[in-house]
Amino acid sequence: MPIYAYKCSACGFAKDVLQKMSDSLLTDCPSCQQATFSKQVTAAGFQLKGSGWYVTDFRDGGASGAAATAPATDTPATAAATTPTPAAAPAAAPSAAASE
Repeated sequence: MPIYAYKCSACGFAKDVLQKMSDSLLTDCPSCQQATFSKQVTAAGFQLKGSGWYVTDFRDGGASGAAATAPATDTPATAAATTPTPAAAPAAAPSAAASE
């Protein structure tokens, strides 16, 4: 469950609340009992680092053991199919001196 930051605009009371995403927003301040309690915008509590993961990383359904951690090797047919082809070199533009 996420933690939401709330703050009362009347008295300044602030509180972090652990609640479900489906729960309704809190509106009544627990300190002054006014309906000025609102959710604050905060920064995310996690960072994404690294190259991420791929669709094939968890294809085995969570099986453990050496087979699940062994690196996959490409067969020549698969390697040829996944190797990108180099782009064609652009044609040389005619020089201005050659046309004069």
